[in-house]
Amino acid sequence: MADKTVSKYLLNLEKHFANDNPVLLNAAKVFHELDQVEYDLGLIESEETTASKYSWWPVISLIGGNSTAKSRFLNSYLSTDQLLSGIQASSHKFTVLLNSNQATPATLPGTALDVDHRYPFYQISEKIEQLQEGEGRRINSYLELKTINSNRLKGKLFIDAPNISATTATPVTSMLTTHILENSDLVLVFCDVFETSTTLMNELVKEITSHQDTNKFIYLIDAPEATFYPTKSSEIISSWQRRLADIGLNTGQFILLPNQEHSVNAQNTPQFTEIDLRLANVEHDRSYRILYTLEKSIHEIENTVVPEVKEGIDLWKERVNMSSLIILGSIAALIVFAELQIGVLDLLIDPIIGPIAILVIITIMLPSHLIMSKLQAKFIVKKLNIRQKELHLLENLGEMFESNLTFSRMLLNFSEPAGWNKKNKARLTQLSDKAKDLVQALNDSFSTYNDRKSNSPD
Repeated sequence: MADKTVSKYLLNLEKHFANDNPVLLNAAKVFHELDQVEYDLGLIESEETTASKYSWWPVISLIGGNSTAKSRFLNSYLSTDQLLSGIQASSHKFTVLLNSNQATPATLPGTALDVDHRYPFYQISEKIEQLQEGEGRRINSYLELKTINSNRLKGKLFIDAPNISATTATPVTSMLTTHILENSDLVLVFCDVFETSTTLMNELVKEITSHQDTNKFIYLIDAPEATFYPTKSSEIISSWQRRLADIGLNTGQFILLPNQEHSVNAQNTPQFTEIDLRLANVEHDRSYRILYTLEKSIHEIENTVVPEVKEGIDLWKERVNMSSLIILGSIAALIVFAELQIGVLDLLIDPIIGPIAILVIITIMLPSHLIMSKLQAKFIVKKLNIRQKELHLLENLGEMFESNLTFSRMLLNFSEPAGWNKKNKARLTQLSDKAKDLVQALNDSFSTYNDRKSNSPD
């Protein structure tokens, strides 16, 4: 197999992490090795990379309800009150907030996010189109990108979700909400979202419940009265903990927001300092997320991609063999009919005419079998392309299937797709081991275990 060129995306990642993050630098290299395996199997093109399926930015999402708590928090925390009207939390769009060196903020359409693989909404229009035909073309009504000059946004992406209480639950909004929860390293949930029971709020609770073991949720409580009566703080937090526990949310950090209208310097409140500490760890969370997705991508080939193609091959062989049997049965029926009419059995067992008759049958069956194989393959490729979209896979299932359309494979039965052999299985096992080693290396960067071991007495 030819060597795959390193994609520009991976090259940019390697340059970005070359000096300050050796773990993610090595992760990018392992992704290229994975790309080579997928390229050899016919799953991706030369310039494509599986690394582009995930955002390498540290991602923080904000989810709130109808109150102005989220808008006030964003303006105060990001220090954007000085910007004309500041930031207004979106009531109907998913807004990505990105740091910019320009003093004047800019708002860009959702297409800016859809076509840029650096962001977590890359090619999201295709998923939207699959859910609701025609909606994929309306990507700008669901997404937007805002650039803001804020130190706290440097090196991070904030995703401001539409106000849950005011948003109608549709397949698209539900999918986008699930998408940001899955791709976020930290989620700030404003407790006002639980004040009103809606379909989208109930879906949100289910999604949070399914991700509770990730420890990435902070619940922000907007309680101005706690500013004047500090003794009430613990009581308010306990009340919300019990309230959320009743709906199945048992983990997460609770923070009371300061009364920003009466705070002399809201930028330096203890609450914001506490959030800063969590944000400081977001880059580490991002590193673990990328390593997890690396291992997930490796196992996805064996557990999802190959079984889908194998199922397509089995269906293809079944249809082609059935078609060939129908043709062969038709020939046999003609022979029986001829025997009944004029008697041809003696001719078929003749030592000269018999082999010629068999050769004629083979001459008919061989091209018929090949033609039926190619015709049925078109239906299987179409089916696999649909499955690829349903599973949201970058890998081209139809292309891997078409690599099996060789002369020998169309004639013979086989159990595995072309290229899926012991060598490639072993390569994936090695890549999985490398991914585990990177997780261990990341763990070691926060640990003094080795130092203690080396300094321990004999």
